[in-house]
Amino acid sequence: MATFKKLASGKWQAQVARDGIRRAKSFPTKAAAKDWATRQEFLIAEGEGAENASGKLGELFDRYARQVSPKRKGARWEILRLEAFRRDELAKTQLAELSPLIFSEWRDRRLTEVSAGTVIREMNLMSAVLTVARKEWGLIKINPLSDVRKPSKPRSRDRLLKKGELDKLLEQSGTDLTKQIARAVHAFRFAIETGMRAGEILSLTPDLVSLENRVATLLETKNGTSRKVPLSLAAVELLEALPEAPTYFNMSSANLDALFRRARDNAKIEGLRFHDSRHEAVTRLSKKLDVLSLARMIGHKDIKMLQVYYNESAEDIAKRLD
Repeated sequence: MATFKKLASGKWQAQVARDGIRRAKSFPTKAAAKDWATRQEFLIAEGEGAENASGKLGELFDRYARQVSPKRKGARWEILRLEAFRRDELAKTQLAELSPLIFSEWRDRRLTEVSAGTVIREMNLMSAVLTVARKEWGLIKINPLSDVRKPSKPRSRDRLLKKGELDKLLEQSGTDLTKQIARAVHAFRFAIETGMRAGEILSLTPDLVSLENRVATLLETKNGTSRKVPLSLAAVELLEALPEAPTYFNMSSANLDALFRRARDNAKIEGLRFHDSRHEAVTRLSKKLDVLSLARMIGHKDIKMLQVYYNESAEDIAKRLD
């Protein structure tokens, strides 16, 4: 049974007594004290006391980064995030004291620092760590993060190219493809023709592309599988225009991002990102391909995902009705 007492310091003390086990802890609010007490009663009832759930949350982050993340796609991002989690005050929390309230307070704090989309991704990673700790390592009985509400998903981007913007980009980058800034905008044009992501484009090598059959083979994609991408005549011409190199576009992801942003800013174009080429591609390709062919070309196993990238205006749709 739990009891609560307000201390002279203004804090609330929770006391738990059950099955001969007694515990007490002080918190800044009564709500936090109640949350902790509820969890302690559950742990005692399940036979898992603090002595069984020893260690701190940060140790779970370390172990997951060592043992699990290296085997996963996106390992670099996960490991960097886990290192950041390790430096957070949250990492000092004892496993026996983990609760939904602790994570909800962390969530609210993070929302003042980064976007809702980032917080959702971080919560997903934390939840994966806690799930492995529960199911495989046997270090905790429950995943308290599963009871914490995630922020609302941010609205999907719907940025399409405006009239004249591509011409402005070309004016700023020039047409000399021996220069990286020209190849960055060239890659953007290729992305519009194919719907491929930046990383997929930069991974293309001559042995993965059949210009005769107009097919590019992607060995590794975001969803972890390979796929073949059909190429338009315009896409083939864009590849054939590039100077010979080990990879077609011969630059790093960081350089592509920086150079595209430079061309965009010099052209005084607002709000355009390289990834918006995918929205542009899906919207254009939807006028040529049926939905199943489009999903296969873009690499979406769930057709519903096409709605995230399809941004044709109501005015344009109206013209097609006549």
